[in-house]
Amino acid sequence: MKRSRKYQELAKQVDRANLYESAEALALAKKTATSKFDETIEVHIKTGCDGRHAEQQVRGAVVLPHGTGKTVKVLVFAKGVKLDEAQAAGADHVGGEELIPKIQNDGWLDFDVVVATPDMMGVVGRLGRVLGPKGLMPNPKAGTVTMDVTKAINDIKAGKIEYRLDKANIIHVPIGKASFTEEQLADNFQSLMDAVIKARPSALKGQYIRSCTVASTMGPGVKINVASLVK
Repeated sequence: MKRSRKYQELAKQVDRANLYESAEALALAKKTATSKFDETIEVHIKTGCDGRHAEQQVRGAVVLPHGTGKTVKVLVFAKGVKLDEAQAAGADHVGGEELIPKIQNDGWLDFDVVVATPDMMGVVGRLGRVLGPKGLMPNPKAGTVTMDVTKAINDIKAGKIEYRLDKANIIHVPIGKASFTEEQLADNFQSLMDAVIKARPSALKGQYIRSCTVASTMGPGVKINVASLVK
C-alpha cells in the first residue's frame, strides 16, 4: 500500500521495532496527528481468541472517563412510558414499529447507537440484516437492551463505548481525540484496557492480548509493550 509523503515523514518519528510504554505511545500518537481536523485516537488490540467459538467471544462496554470527543446520536426503540422516559433523557430519536420501514426501505441511519427495551427486541430483530453488519444491533452485554433507558442514554452520552472482536479477532476502539491532553487519553486507555482484560474468556488457553497498537486517524501505528499491560 503506497503511503503519502506526509505519512512517511510522520512514520519516521515512530520506531517500528520498538514496543513503547503506553504513556509514550499515546504521546506519539497525539504528536503525529497533524491533520487540519481533530483526529480520533484509536486503539487496536489483537487477541488470541477464536471468535468462531461462542465461549471465546469478547464483547462489552465501558464508560470512558473523558468521553470520546464525539457527539453521539442515540435511537431508542420503546413503547408507552419508556418512550417518554427516553425523550426526557435526551435520546435523539425514539419510536417503535413505525421506524422499521424508514430504516429498511429508506436507508435511514442517522444514529450512532441503538437502545431497545427487551419487549421491543422482536421488532428490532427484523432489522438484523441492516443493523448487524454495521455493529448497531442492541445487545444485553453492551447494556443497549435494557428497561433502564435513562441510564443507557446517560452512559452513552457520557462516553460509553462498545468493544467487540472483529472477524480477525481484533478489537478496534476510539479513546478520544488528538486535542485531548495526554492525561485524558491515558485515563481513557486505562479504563478500556481494564475492561478488556477483565473480559478475558475463561475458555481461552494461551496468550490473551497478543499485541496492542495506538494510532491517530491519519497517523502511523505505535506498538505498545503488552507485557506492561497484563500483570
